[in-house]
Amino acid sequence: MGKLRAAQYACSLVGHALQKHGASPELQKQIRQLEGHLSLGRKLLRLGNSADALESAKRAVHLSDVVLRFCITVSHLNRALYFACDNVLWAGKSGLAPRVDQEKWAQRSFRYYLFSLIMNLSRDAYEIRLLMEQESSACSRRLKGSGGGVPGGIETAGPGSPGTPGGGLPQLAVKLQLRVLLLARVLRGHPPLLLDVVRNACDLFIPLDKLGLWRCGPGIVGLCGLVSSILSILTLICPWLRLKP
Repeated sequence: MGKLRAAQYACSLVGHALQKHGASPELQKQIRQLEGHLSLGRKLLRLGNSADALESAKRAVHLSDVVLRFCITVSHLNRALYFACDNVLWAGKSGLAPRVDQEKWAQRSFRYYLFSLIMNLSRDAYEIRLLMEQESSACSRRLKGSGGGVPGGIETAGPGSPGTPGGGLPQLAVKLQLRVLLLARVLRGHPPLLLDVVRNACDLFIPLDKLGLWRCGPGIVGLCGLVSSILSILTLICPWLRLKP
């Protein structure tokens, strides 16, 4: 499944490049046809995914963390609806239900896909916040244990203290720099979370473009879809890179 998705978005990227460089119409047509066949094949292989997504939602309901329970459950429910719409689209494109309004069902499908990705990114942001708080507390304990001061000396008096004229902006810049460094440290220490953030962020461009909320163009959509597909394949090859639960 992941390989088919990667091939589909690779075709989209190649088609955009060929069009941009003035390739022959016949070659462009062949690439579009190949992309269409790959898309139809993916839809065929995803016929049972709605049931899997519903099962995943049922398991997520029992998570102890309220925020994770909400984000993951709602994400899986939207994925189930997305796959259901995808099944209707497959029936229409395969000729089983020729009267299906392809445009209407495609828009519904991408809306559910977008909601699912928003929930996934919300879950990622929540986990990042928790890990940053844990890392910050651990750093504070280590500094206190070694007799050090407050990290970065942000709260200490001096030229950059709040009471000093013009000291607010440098202090804010230092705080922001420390937060960025802390974020980088957390993501570097948790590869599954980093991969999940990048994959969801890449996938986000696809429904945004298809729904007309943010026109990215076929080149960006193809590139983001290809990167996301490669990361999905990587999590299949290395299961420890998959974010849990």
